[in-house]
Amino acid sequence: MLREVRRRRRDLRERGRLDGTLEKARALLDKAIGQERAELFPDPSDDARLRESELDGLPEDTAGAIQELSTYEWRSSAARQTFEELRDLLRREVLDSQFRGLRDALANPDPEAMERVRQMMAELNDMLDKDSRGQHTQADFDAFMGKYGDLFPEKPRNLEELVDILARRAAATQRMLASMTPRQREELAGLINQTLDQAGLSDEMRRLGEALYARRPDLAWNAPERLTGEEPLGMGDAVTALEELADLTQLETALRQDYPGARLDDIDESAVRRALGRSAVDDLEALKRIERELEEQGYLLRRRGKLELTPKAVRRLGETALRRVFSSLDAGRRGDHDQHDAGSAGELTGSSRPWRFGDEQPIDVVRTLVNGVRSGGIAAPGTAVRDSDAGHGSGTAVRDTGAASGAAGSGGRVAVRLSVDDFEVAETERRTAAAVCLLVDLSYSMALRGTWAAAKQTALALQALVASKFPQDAVQIIGFSNYARVLQPDELAGLDWDMVQGTNLHHALLIAGRHLDRHPDFEPVVLVVTDGEPTAHLMRNGRSAFEWPPSHETLELTLAEVDKMTRRRATINVFMLAADDRLKEFVDEVARRNGGRVFSPSAERLGEYVVSDFLRLRRAR
Repeated sequence: MLREVRRRRRDLRERGRLDGTLEKARALLDKAIGQERAELFPDPSDDARLRESELDGLPEDTAGAIQELSTYEWRSSAARQTFEELRDLLRREVLDSQFRGLRDALANPDPEAMERVRQMMAELNDMLDKDSRGQHTQADFDAFMGKYGDLFPEKPRNLEELVDILARRAAATQRMLASMTPRQREELAGLINQTLDQAGLSDEMRRLGEALYARRPDLAWNAPERLTGEEPLGMGDAVTALEELADLTQLETALRQDYPGARLDDIDESAVRRALGRSAVDDLEALKRIERELEEQGYLLRRRGKLELTPKAVRRLGETALRRVFSSLDAGRRGDHDQHDAGSAGELTGSSRPWRFGDEQPIDVVRTLVNGVRSGGIAAPGTAVRDSDAGHGSGTAVRDTGAASGAAGSGGRVAVRLSVDDFEVAETERRTAAAVCLLVDLSYSMALRGTWAAAKQTALALQALVASKFPQDAVQIIGFSNYARVLQPDELAGLDWDMVQGTNLHHALLIAGRHLDRHPDFEPVVLVVTDGEPTAHLMRNGRSAFEWPPSHETLELTLAEVDKMTRRRATINVFMLAADDRLKEFVDEVARRNGGRVFSPSAERLGEYVVSDFLRLRRAR
């Protein structure tokens, strides 16, 4: 929804420019004056020369010229018709800028139509006055809409809805004026005031404007907007575009949900319906239900007014990302890594020991049952059997055994009641622990190329894999853009790319080196995910230095950290998400110095490549 709102905003800004009415008014004015001059030129009389002098002395601004010509007696019937066309245009555009739909209603204006508009505005202002005194009723509104409902295509159901519609449009008109150059603003404001005066609506429009502003001061009445299109928009169309832009801006703020106390309930359903349609309102309702369910199930938590993922949610996301990776792996070529029938800590040694909380070794079923029998856990035949998790405190587990036992009689079944203390696990060989460093590019280019989501899912999958399959490993995930930083597991799911310049792999390798040095007896594993060559390095004063194309100093310092990794016996495998020549040249040099490998996966297969390579390294060691 947020993506669609931003696309709509971009399209509206590129739709046209705001001075369309001014441009058209000038064109019609010039046409009328030209037609009048053509009529006067053949006439040798002094009256013709006097009229030409009057036309020469017209003010330069359009509003002033129209005001002067409003009392001019046209000699040319074509010029008179063009000038009336100009006045009709201004009347329709000005009224349409205040009341959406009046332009069509006044397409063929007549005195009765304008008089009806004047009566409508007077009755509207009277109704607002009554409401401010607490005397307005729904019956008053229904009677008003019965007389003038055709002038309001939005079909408001009550006075509050009508006020909201008119206030948003009036505010958009003010924003249109604020968005123009000072000269354009002065000309158009003059045309508006002149048109309202000639129509006898200036007093009623002033009353209405004051009432709307008093009721909705929260609207952005004078905030300028920038439209960059080439097509000139009429005044009514320009106001409509600015009204929609204001709706979309407010909706984008609500959809981002990045302010304290943000809730999906804050999103205005009517704004969603106006901007995105009825289906988007249904989507919003579904999102609200999902949010409530996730909070109830412990996946979301509100802390200091902000919605955050709980550790449970982060683990679930990591497990989901890992399952997606494994589902795409070729079992015949890479092996099935998602084993449920074997321990995860190494080969069996033949001995066992008591189970302790956190153990991931397989349960020794025989020793566990023997312990249950010895501790007197045999229940009478026919005893109800219930299941309980052996890892939950004082809970017990009861299992039926099919062994013929004297305690049960011939052909009977024996229920063995197990306590937590009865469980034993099979001893396994200790695996070599690894110090794992995953370096993930957070620079803006990752978002532009559409690879950032895949990189984040890959980090979540690797974190989940190490936590579940290799708990003895020490994993550190490092994000880098202009600076590098260590990312905690609970940060990963909500992590976003950095809108800054710089790919500081130098700093990331420095941090990774410290992690490896803290685990000198662990096997080092360094994986780098990036889409660009290094363009920044860390200076001695701790500041980041950025330069593009990369400076010699940046490349030299980064490769120096690569050499340090080589001396630590850490192999650096690089996953390259772009194919530009400079990046290829750099990673080839890293591989030459370090002996690591270079991969060039698509974004969709990044997780598969990273996880597979990590498992290959773990098996090899």
